Parts: sequence; structure tokens; C-alpha cells
Amino acid sequence: MDANVATDALAKIQRQIQWNRLVAVVEEQAQIMIRTAFSTTVREAGDLSAGVFDLQGRMLAQAVTGTPGHVNSMMESVGHFLKKYPPETMKPGDHYITNDPWLGTGHLHDLTVVTPAFLNGKIVGLFANTAHVIDVGGLGMGPEGRSVFEEGLYIPILKCFEEGKPNETFFEFIRAGSRTPVELEGDVYSLCACNDAGAKRLVEMLTEFRMDSLDDLAGYIFQASLEATLEEIRKLPKGTYSSAITSDGYEAPVHLKAAMTIHEDRIEVDYAGTSGLSGRGINVPPAYCRAYACFGIKCVVAPEIPNNWASLSPFHMIIPEGCILNAPRPFPVSVRHIVGQLLPDLMMGCLHQAVPDRVNAEGASALWNPPLRGGPQVSGGEAELPNFEIITFNSGGTGARPTKDGLDGTAFPSGVRTMPVEATENVAPIIIWQKQLRPDSGGAGRQRGGLGQIMEVGTKGEKEFALNAIFDRVANAPKGREGGGDGAGGWVGLTDGTVLRTKGYQVIPKGKRLLLRMPGGGGMGPASERDPALVEQDIADGLVSPEAAKELYGKTN
Repeated sequence: MDANVATDALAKIQRQIQWNRLVAVVEEQAQIMIRTAFSTTVREAGDLSAGVFDLQGRMLAQAVTGTPGHVNSMMESVGHFLKKYPPETMKPGDHYITNDPWLGTGHLHDLTVVTPAFLNGKIVGLFANTAHVIDVGGLGMGPEGRSVFEEGLYIPILKCFEEGKPNETFFEFIRAGSRTPVELEGDVYSLCACNDAGAKRLVEMLTEFRMDSLDDLAGYIFQASLEATLEEIRKLPKGTYSSAITSDGYEAPVHLKAAMTIHEDRIEVDYAGTSGLSGRGINVPPAYCRAYACFGIKCVVAPEIPNNWASLSPFHMIIPEGCILNAPRPFPVSVRHIVGQLLPDLMMGCLHQAVPDRVNAEGASALWNPPLRGGPQVSGGEAELPNFEIITFNSGGTGARPTKDGLDGTAFPSGVRTMPVEATENVAPIIIWQKQLRPDSGGAGRQRGGLGQIMEVGTKGEKEFALNAIFDRVANAPKGREGGGDGAGGWVGLTDGTVLRTKGYQVIPKGKRLLLRMPGGGGMGPASERDPALVEQDIADGLVSPEAAKELYGKTN
């Protein structure tokens, strides 16, 4: 073998080892956040992101743990930090923070922290993370606000720590503005601590490999990622493919439309025809739209290529002004995920026409994460419970896959974990009386859609409490593909049969319990083609009732 060829091969192996090590660094960063977070949404559900960036604000690597909405919009946010605080102005021990929905990850309940890393007195990289916190004041997490100013405490990009010293004025403001001040302050410390840990591990890595900067490694990562992504795009059939999805909306149904054009060197998505802005908090800032749309495309087109600035750069979005996916400040955006998490299904609707063997049926998509509240803030002077504020993360079923059934009670596209019942009951006077899979909720098909869940919630002593409903896929159930049946739509109400609104603040009366029936995923292919043995197994497992099996599959047991 030629000596130069051997040297080049060894250099590539070395770069790949360094790349893998960088991923391990940011995964440790994320795991430290999970271990130290005060918020149950971070600690139990993993609603977070973590990543390392070069000094131009380009994401080099992300942690495996995290959500696409956080990761891909955080990827844009670091550039905003650098516009206000250029790298040459940063010092060791500085931490910068914001929850600006248009500079961060789309709503006020997400805190994003950026921290510089230094080697021998020289800044060499940036660590960033995002975490969903329980409360930032205002109306709380719900769709009722008519502007972002009603939705909570608004934090511009500023220093929360300067050279290792906390900004006491900042912390005093956030403590005063939250219903859960201890948890909020603790989460800020957690975010800063995990970035510090990432920076420490990065310095150890650079020292071990005798590197004085990330520049050469960044160039390798970006070039390899871009070339690999373009290679996958070139394999796709060229053309324009259109798709549409309807969300339940708030004032009226929301129609999402996309025309995806696959070029030789890029994929463009035009959202012309999508519904206009809402007067309530279901609007989507453009960075969050790009985050979930890019994720949906990448899942199909290039799932094996690491997620970073370069691998996402060939995906371009054209988002018309005035549409619900391009909300300007100060429109309300508190529950932007309700519409935003439908975007991967919208992208797959386009891609199904190009590469049908890679695409799932539609799923429940948007999380079912009811914010619950109680005490004097709900019941006034007659309150029989202490004040509490809690969000519990839950999911319906995913759509069936081309060769496998959908996943039951699994969050896609967000990827967060379902929160354990015990974790919720431990921090609030809540009792979850029932949590089980919802039989017959998965769409029939050659491959069955994933099942939703049934959840029954009350308080200790059956006292009055409030729900800030933020649910979707009720009036517009997930659709099947290739002849597969639709999944079951969701249902929100009380155990006595009273139907509640799917969005908005509502009080659960004393002596009553909340009942949620979560959507199931759509099926794939005709039900007549399903393996009879699988139908029998579904009946035996209680996933499909004998009556449904007879009606949908012609199977009697």
C-alpha cells in the first residue's frame, strides 16, 4: 500500500474516533442534565436537548437523548446568542440564557443555555442545551393566551452567570415570576452544570488527542455529513410531491399543506395553502417548523447520517408569511407542538409518493401532556388542596410501518418517554387511577397501527382541580396508508361521560375524574392481508376485541 494512502486512511480513522468521542461528550452532557434536573419533564420524560457547536454557531454533534423540536431549533438559536455576545467577548464561567420563542425553541417554557469552553485560555467551542420547565408564570402552558406576553416570563438573551458568579438580579426575577420558583431556579443551575461538564470533557478530549481547536474536526464532520446526505438525496426520484393534514385547531380546523420538490442537491418544501395564524397559542414559530419538518424528511431520506448543521443544510423550507407555521412576535405560541408535531407526518405524506417502502402511516403525533393545576389558584378561598402545577407526558400510538405494526403508547416524533405514574403522584396530590392500552384504537391493516392509551386522573380526596387541555387528533384521526384503516380519534371528558373541550382551561369538579382516550396510529395495507396468526395474537393479548376482529379482519375466535 502506498504510504500516503495509508496515512490518509489512518487520519480518517482518527477523525472518526474523535467524532464518536464528541458524541459521547454531549451524551454525557445530556445525562447529567437528566440526573440533576428539578423538572419532572426533563428528569422523567427526557424533554431536552444537548449539543456542541463551533465558534460560528454550527452544530457539530447532538446527544442521542433529546427531542427533534429542541435539537433542531436549538441548532439555530446559538447563532442568535453569538450576535449579541461574540466569542471574543466570552470568558470562562460565563453562561448565557434565553427562553425567547423566536430565538430559542418555540415557546417560553423552554430554557436554552449556551456556555463557552476554553483550552489554555482560548475559547475552542460552545455547548448548548434546552430543557422544558414546569412553569414560567403567566397563564401557564395552554392555548388561552392572545399574545406571547400573556404566556409567561420572557427572558431575553442575557448572562445568568458571569465568570462563575450567579446573576442575582436574574434569579430574583425568575423566582418571583414562577409558580414553582425552586424548580425553575434549580433547572437553570442544572443546565449550566451540564454544560460545564461538557466543556470539561471536551478539554480532556482535545488534550488527549493533542488538538488545539475543533476546526479541523469540524471540517471533516461537515464535509462527510453533507456528502453522505447529498448521496442519499440523489437516489430519490426527482419531482414535486404534495400532501395535506388537518389538525383539530382551536377556533377552527387547521389545514397544513406541503409541496415537496426533490432536486439533485436539495429538498425544498413549500407550505403555500396552509391555514393562517390563530388568535390562540397553537401558532408555530418558523424555527420550530423547520425543526420538525427537517426531522421528518431525515427519518426517511438519511436516517443513518448523524444529525448536525451540514446534514440538515440541504433541506430548505419556504414558509409563507401569515401562515400558522410562520408566527411572528408577539403571536401566542405556548403550545406550538400541537401543530408542529404533525409536520413529520406531513413530510411523510409527500415522501410516500417517492419512496413508499420507507414511510409509516400517520400516528397520534402530538403529545398528550395535560398540564394540571390545583389549590387556591383554581378554587380560591374554598380550596381543599395546596397549590400545585404539574405536567405529565403521555402518548398515543404510532402509525404502522411498512413491514411492522406501529408502536403502542409511544411518542413519535418527539421521542420523549412516557412519565411513570409514580413520578407524577410523588410531586403533586394527583392519583392516576387507570393507565392502560386502549383496545381497538390501532388502525386495521396488513400492519396494524399502534394503540393509544386510556388514562383516568383525579386528586387525593377527589377535590376540585383544573386541566389546561392541549390535545389534538380527536376530530381528525390519524390516517392509514395503502388501504390501511385510520387510527381511533382521541376523546377528552369525565368518567361520567361528560365531554370536555380538547383545548383550553377547564375545571374538573369536586368528586369527578378526568378521562383521556388517546389516539391510535393508522394501519398500513389492506386488513384482508394481515396474517391470521397476528390477529389471533392481538385478540389473545386484549389489543383487538373479538367483535372488531370479526368486523375488520373477518376473524372469529
